[in-house]
Amino acid sequence: MTLYELNHIVRSVLETSLDEEYWVEGEFADASVGFGGHFYGELVQKDEQGRNIVARARITCWARNYNIISLRFQKETGETLRRGLQVKLLVRVTFHEQYGYALNIIDVDSTFTLGDMAKRRREILNQLQQDGIINDNKELSLPRLLRRIAVVSSATAAGYGDFQNQLLSNDYGLHFQTQLFPAIMQGQHVPESVIAALESILQAEESFDLVVIIRGGGATGDLCDFDSYPLAACIAQYPLPVVVGIGHERDETVLDFVAHTRVKTPTAAAAFIIDHQAQEAALLDDLYRRILRSAENSIQNARQRLEHIQKVLPLLFAGFKDRQERQMELLIHRLLTALERRWEQEHHRQTLLQQRLKGLDPRILLQRGYSITTCGGRVVRSPKDVAEGEVITTSLQEGEIYSKVVLCKKN
Repeated sequence: MTLYELNHIVRSVLETSLDEEYWVEGEFADASVGFGGHFYGELVQKDEQGRNIVARARITCWARNYNIISLRFQKETGETLRRGLQVKLLVRVTFHEQYGYALNIIDVDSTFTLGDMAKRRREILNQLQQDGIINDNKELSLPRLLRRIAVVSSATAAGYGDFQNQLLSNDYGLHFQTQLFPAIMQGQHVPESVIAALESILQAEESFDLVVIIRGGGATGDLCDFDSYPLAACIAQYPLPVVVGIGHERDETVLDFVAHTRVKTPTAAAAFIIDHQAQEAALLDDLYRRILRSAENSIQNARQRLEHIQKVLPLLFAGFKDRQERQMELLIHRLLTALERRWEQEHHRQTLLQQRLKGLDPRILLQRGYSITTCGGRVVRSPKDVAEGEVITTSLQEGEIYSKVVLCKKN
């Protein structure tokens, strides 16, 4: 038996025993459109940990059927049939003598893929919640001035151009400094490319006030590339506030739940920054006007106080002069009263002294019958005051007696 004959038998058995259509779930490990518009790829099934492949099969879809399926699938999911996508396929088992075993795609269940995308997003968000980091970037304070902007985007993307034009042509004449950090914004390499751009920004962290990640519209499925736990965790724990503007109004990614501020589009991101700066400018203008009014009021009040002082000062001085004169008069009156009282006291004391001196006048004593004996001009008070032979004088009221001491008898 030749190999062809054996393969022909296998083909006949498979076509006879597996002649029905089957729904099968798996992941596109490879997917491409070849010559003639036919779709080729490989469908695999991984273990529960999502690491090891436990089954694989070659897949095909002929051009006529593929065009119908792919257009409907893209319309319903916004996604293309591409590598890495979880799908549920309606297939027919085929076997070709030359090409071997394959699954021919008859139809695709769009709701399964949408459900898988939503499931993966929920799993990432739950993990971020469990790790306690989902709100870290949201809790950062926006700087009062958002002037230095680091932009993560594709350099050739229309959304980046819209963002730049919006900032440059703002109605308030505000000036912004932007620096682009290019990144891949579509495909399976989006997470590592955006993370690399964010790490580059950190090398000059002090030079920026804000990070903006923007991507214009496109297929909704393309945005699934942003549903990455490593990328979401990087943004959640980023030290600078991050604004995310990815896709259209209806689009949503995991990054919207971890970024500081979520906006719908790149132009909305620019509008957010402009509005923030305009509000701060309005606050500064209001503060300037309040300071100016306060200064003008202070000057006016000071001028009025000065004018009041100029008017009141002469009156105050006159009042002060009157008070000083009254106090001086009172002081002089008190001094005169004190002097008069002292003079009267001294006068009374002099009178008393005169009376005492008058009482001590020897003439008064003599008038009373007393005599005064002197010797050599000194009053004799004791026999010791004279000597024998000295002449003493005895003064009486009517005259003096001169005597010579014959004997001094001492007790």
